[in-house]
Amino acid sequence: MTEKKAQVVYVDESGTKFQLDSKPKLKWACRRGMLELDVLFEPFVDDAYDALNEKQRYTFQRLLASEDPELFAWFMGHEICPDEELRGMVELILNRVKVS
Repeated sequence: MTEKKAQVVYVDESGTKFQLDSKPKLKWACRRGMLELDVLFEPFVDDAYDALNEKQRYTFQRLLASEDPELFAWFMGHEICPDEELRGMVELILNRVKVS
């Protein structure tokens, strides 16, 4: 029996809450306050999100619910994400998206 994961509720900068249950909503949630994060997330959603399995998609949605300073520290290698699944997603994104 497969366990169904709950949808992640994302809260944007204006305080609006929505579920990340469609690609347009995911792309909206990828628009961050830091360009360094935008150039990682947006291409990942465009090029790799559809190939993720259900668990990976849920993990990516959880990652998007993190705060920008945390994400920046994890992606720039200043800190190690304490959550093993999120850390794996950070590594997957860094390996998939090559920034020139």
